[in-house]
Amino acid sequence: MLQDIPHGFYFILSGILFTIGAIGAITRRNAIVIFMCIELMLNAVNLAFITAGNALSSMDGAVFVFFIMTVAAVEAAVGLAIFITIFRLKGTINADEVNLLKG
Repeated sequence: MLQDIPHGFYFILSGILFTIGAIGAITRRNAIVIFMCIELMLNAVNLAFITAGNALSSMDGAVFVFFIMTVAAVEAAVGLAIFITIFRLKGTINADEVNLLKG
């Protein structure tokens, strides 16, 4: 199925997904929504790597995707643990209301 659609369309879709994720990460206040936008950006990069690997008939893109997904899984586990801790301490996870560096 990947051969039926030109590779450029996959790169365009990847760019659109990355842009949506970047705008969401910059404009949102809720830390969980920011976290989801970062995950969307990682998935957009994964799509670009898979498309480039398929276009070049190489497995290098799949290898990079494997490492990116591993890092994303670790990020999800650690990030959610941090969000739970912040919510228990402050009662909110809004990024503009949580300021842990002030005494």
